[in-house]
Formats: sequence, structure tokens, C-alpha cells
Amino acid sequence: MTTAKFTQGSTLSHIIYMSSTGAIGLTCLFLVDLLDLFYLSLLGEQHLAAAVGYAGTVAFFTTSISIGLSIAMGALVSKALGQGKRESAESYVTNISVVTIFVSLIIMLLTWFNIETLLSLLGAKGETLRLGTVYLQILVPSMPLMSIAMSLGASLRAVGDGKLSMLSTIGGGLVNAILDPIFIFTLGMGIEGAAIASVLSRCAVFALSFYGVYSKHKLLGRWHVINFKAQLPFIMAIALPAMLTNIATPIGNAFVTRTIAEFGDSFMAGYATINRILPVAFGMIFALSGAIGPILGQNYGAKLIPRVRKSLKDALWFCAGYVVVVSLILYLLEDYLISGFNLTGDAVEVVTLFCRLLALTFVFNGMMFIANASFNNLGKPKYSTWFNMGKATLGTIPFVLVGAEIAGVKGILIGQALGSVFFGIASIMLAFKLIKQKECKTHRDSELADKLAEVATISTVNALSSECSQFGMYSEECDSKGCNLLLDENENKNKNKNKC
Repeated sequence: MTTAKFTQGSTLSHIIYMSSTGAIGLTCLFLVDLLDLFYLSLLGEQHLAAAVGYAGTVAFFTTSISIGLSIAMGALVSKALGQGKRESAESYVTNISVVTIFVSLIIMLLTWFNIETLLSLLGAKGETLRLGTVYLQILVPSMPLMSIAMSLGASLRAVGDGKLSMLSTIGGGLVNAILDPIFIFTLGMGIEGAAIASVLSRCAVFALSFYGVYSKHKLLGRWHVINFKAQLPFIMAIALPAMLTNIATPIGNAFVTRTIAEFGDSFMAGYATINRILPVAFGMIFALSGAIGPILGQNYGAKLIPRVRKSLKDALWFCAGYVVVVSLILYLLEDYLISGFNLTGDAVEVVTLFCRLLALTFVFNGMMFIANASFNNLGKPKYSTWFNMGKATLGTIPFVLVGAEIAGVKGILIGQALGSVFFGIASIMLAFKLIKQKECKTHRDSELADKLAEVATISTVNALSSECSQFGMYSEECDSKGCNLLLDENENKNKNKNKC
């Protein structure tokens, strides 16, 4: 039987376990994306790397919507388990899966019919536009499959099965890693082969996640219309803000991509490279945002607010330490990355800036990830939306425009990083303030419950005493000696005859 395992034991241990298992799976998928770019770079065409960069921005947008739906899954299922409501958890898994399929189908169709337009808006032209269109025409139809796989993976993390969630993504990554060189080189399919390998990888992730939810944990039940209608408001209350929250990031990235595109394909190739390196290097931090959610949700559902606060602090220390270590490694590996991806000219400047400076600022993105998980699991999902939208607009556009005027592409990337500093600090401060409010409310509720229980006990005894005296069942003397007023009527009468 699935239990709320995060309500006991060391919160740091839970964070490390869930983050590491999630990171291994995520990093495996991100590493395969990096291999895609590496294999394509071996073909010696600058247009291929740039095309993957543009296509990745569009794909990131569709994936972000899926992440928003999976956040609702993790938050509601973990909270239900923390409250000991197993049937509600099962119902949420089923109903959120239905919502995920419906929403992802709509987004997939809208994206597929406008691929060329979207790439053009990002700045893709000529051969780069054609290659990006070909890539996305193959990849985008698999979006619903990936969306439901991500939601099912979130439900696995919500029950504490980080291992199986990890294995599902590792399985998908291995499929992609094996098929990539076969399709790209052996069959000579180039960028089309990379896209087909990615689609088959998504099929593998879905199959393994479905097995874990349906067969191992038996969390998928029958779909009932009445149940669906009852839970839909609660689902959308988290899913809608979470989707808006997550599409804010690709919107900001799209603006950065469009601005960098004006400086040429060489800069774009460098930007595409760091966008592939970044999730591999910081896969643990991306996983941390998904790992901390169920831990906070279960403890909040069980009203263990001090453990919620402890979890948040442990997550912050873990994030800071990890970013510092990885940034140092990237600094040491800078030359190997540049030569490994055959980068030249302007592309080298972009990667050098990332390895020497920008990587360290990712700690502030980590703060926002942790804060967003707190907001989503503590009943304030709109806070996540406000902060992410704010970062994508006020924290990106003015910084990027000023940076572009001062220092070109380097200024663009530094400006984007500065925006994350301000919003990262502000979001985590609000998260701690929210926990303090919840702590105070829980304390007041506890005091009120104690007072109500005391009043209810006194009132019940007085009422029973009054009723017994009316029917000759009880006297002042019996009451003072502790006469049992909860016995049935006949027993009370017999006791009163003998004793009163």
C-alpha cells in the first residue's frame, strides 16, 4: 500500500534521493539532446546546429505546458496521500491524465500547423528555417505522448517512487542514444533521423511510466464523469497557473533567441550549444524542482509545517552547493567543450562566457524553481505565475535590450542572467513568508480546536445531565460521583434505582 513516506525521516535525505533519481533520468534525456547536437555537428553544417537551436525553443514551449500539467499531478496526488486519502489520489491520477491528453492534443495541433510561422518569428531564415521545420514536423505530433508520460512520472514521484520515475526516463534516453547514430549516419537521414529517434524515445518513456502507475502502484482507476466534474476545479486551479508559469520561461527564451538571431547563425550555434549543455550540467537542479514538490505536499497535507520549512532550507543549501561545484567543473572543461562541438569564431565567445560566468548565476534560477514548487504545493500557484511572467518580461526584456546595446550578444546573455538574480531572491523570500503564515494559521487552528473540544465536552455533559434529571435517571449525588451518562437508558434506570 502506498503511504506518505516523506512525513518521516530526514528531509535532506529525501531531497537528495528524489533529486538524484530524478536528475539521473532527466540528465539522460538532456544528454541525448546534447548528443543529437554533437552528431549533427559532425556533419559539418553550421545550419544544422542553428536549426536545432530554433527548433529547441519551440519544443521547449510545448514541453513547458506539459510540465505545468505534471505539476498539478504531483501537488494534488502528494497532498492527498499526506492526508491519508488513497482513493482521492487514484482519482486525481486518472482525471489529470484525461486533462493532460485533451490539452496536449490542442497545443500539438496548433503548433504543428504553425511551425514555419513560429520559426520565422524566432528569426530562422533560408536553409536554417527549412531544416528546423522538417525537425519539428516529425517531433511535434509526439507531444501528447510525452505530456502524459511526464504526468505519470510526476505521480510516481508523488508516491515516493523516484527510482521508477528515473528508470522510465533512462529507458527513453537509452533508446534515443542507440537509434541516433543509426538514423543519422548509418541510414543517412541527418536531422530527420534525429527527430525520429526522439519520437521513439518518448514512446519508451511513456511505456515505462504507464507500467509503474498502472501495474506497480495501481494508481489508475476507472474514469467517472461525476468525479471528474468534482475534481476539475481543483485540478485547473493548479494546472492553469502552472502552465502559465512554465510557458513564461520559453517566452523569455524566445525573446533572447530572436535578439541573438540578429547577430547571425554563428552566435546562434553557440547559444544552441549552451542551451544543450545547461540542462545536462544542471539536471540535478531541474530535478530538484520536481523532487521538492511531493516532499512539501505530503508534509503540508499532514500539517507538519516545521518539516515544510526544513525541507525548503535543505533544498536551498543543496542547490547552492551543487551549482558551485558544477560551475567549477564547467570552467575546467571549457576548452574541451569548444573543440568537441567544432565551435569557431563568435560561437566560442558565447560558450566561454557561459562556462566562466553565467553558469554560476544558475543558483538564482534554482531559487525560483524551489519557490515555485513551494507556491504550487502550499495552495498559492498564482504566485508562481506572477514571478515567472515577471522574470520573462520585466526581468528579461529591458535587461536584454540594454545589454545588446552595450555589449552585443555577451550583453544579452549577461542581462538575462541579471534578471534571474532579482527574481530568484524575491521569490524565495516570499516562499518563506508563506510558510510562516501557514505555520501561524496551523497554530491558531490547533488552539481553536482545543478550545472547541473543551467547550463541546462541558456542553455535552451538562446537556446529558439535564436530560437524565428530567426522566428521573440521575441525581446531583450520582453526577458528583461520576455517574456514566453514556450508558443505554435501561442500564441507567437500573443503576439509578440501586444507587440513587
